[in-house]
Amino acid sequence: MSTVPAALRMVEVSGAEALWLLEGSSHGRLVYVQRDQTVIRPARHVWEHGRLVVRTPAPAAAMPSTATYHVDEIRAVPGTGWTVTASGPAEVITDPHEAAHYRRTLTGWTHGPHDTLLRLHLKTVAGFRLGRAEA
Repeated sequence: MSTVPAALRMVEVSGAEALWLLEGSSHGRLVYVQRDQTVIRPARHVWEHGRLVVRTPAPAAAMPSTATYHVDEIRAVPGTGWTVTASGPAEVITDPHEAAHYRRTLTGWTHGPHDTLLRLHLKTVAGFRLGRAEA
């Protein structure tokens, strides 16, 4: 005898709650366009001084002026969790002292020329909570 899967729903959260969820996590995916192709790179992040700082294994020369960052935590078995997408202008961190601080703070996947630190000035933040629909 099998059970019927529970109905799932997505509920939009406020911008403040979406930022709170973003701050509470530490890794996500950086999404940008390069040579007319969408590129997705794993990344680590930290929220400091009202800006999102992201460390990703991608060359600095490939970084666009605008980027999107996606973070989620979804539990497959119970069908609950959340997802947040944030986007805005991005700048490569070039100051050596600031870069050294973030390299110590954020663990990376690679080190060298393909390990880039970005500062995102968020313009849009959208989030959703995932859960079971009420019966």
